[in-house]
Amino acid sequence: MPDFRYVVADVFTDTPLAGNGLAVFTDARAIPEDQLQPLARELNLSETVFVFPAEGEGHARIRIFTPAAELLFAGHPILGTAFVLAGPLQLQEIRLETGAGVVPVRLEREGPRIVFGWMSQPVPTIEPFTQEAEVLDALGVERSELPVELYDNGIRHVYVALGSEEEVAALAPDISRLARFDAVLGFNCFAGSGARWKTRMFAPGGGVPEDPATGSAAGPLAVHLVRHGRIAFGDEIEIAQGAEIRRPSTLHARVEGSANRLERVEVGGSAVVVARGEFRL
Repeated sequence: MPDFRYVVADVFTDTPLAGNGLAVFTDARAIPEDQLQPLARELNLSETVFVFPAEGEGHARIRIFTPAAELLFAGHPILGTAFVLAGPLQLQEIRLETGAGVVPVRLEREGPRIVFGWMSQPVPTIEPFTQEAEVLDALGVERSELPVELYDNGIRHVYVALGSEEEVAALAPDISRLARFDAVLGFNCFAGSGARWKTRMFAPGGGVPEDPATGSAAGPLAVHLVRHGRIAFGDEIEIAQGAEIRRPSTLHARVEGSANRLERVEVGGSAVVVARGEFRL
């Protein structure tokens, strides 16, 4: 029986058993196509990555699966895979081919150990969210402090601004109602000021009732805050997520550009490898 080896990393943390868990199958060439989704469902992490040889200008090609669906793009799988693959190669930057294009991840080290990474994310498209009233009701909140808008950078996220971090922590959304919306849609509730923000993300339609750390949502959150005057272009923000499900995470994000043109969206954080294993199918 073939052995399919994988690594588990906790992402957006430097502490084992915190952050967002990720499985990375470092050589997926021999895994049958019809086994990719079942493997992700078996591991039951927010995302599982399968690594293939590069087809273009990247160092490797990756495919990303939640327990329920394949994604074109996601943040913590890209950052975690960068830590896993770039460590033994001693790369300063690794370029990963995704369904949303090539994503470069710039790595910072202390000696041979990678301690931080910055990924350049696709610049999101933005549009009003037409089901605002229904989502607010499902979340159990009366209003959003900022316009409720939908951002798409390869995965779609909706943003709802609350009045305080305490309100974010106290959320008790109707998960079954949220699951009736589009499967590949994340609902992000956030609050904060200046450089510090708190967020929670719910995506039950995609098999993730609540996510410990959402890299794909951190970049658009920074864009949302810039567009509505809560931070300035070039400001780096720190985002706390996951405490309510006992997986505290820390994400960093910043946006370069101007009111006329978004030029660069970057999201950063740490990761730590916590386990290795294999499947025999």
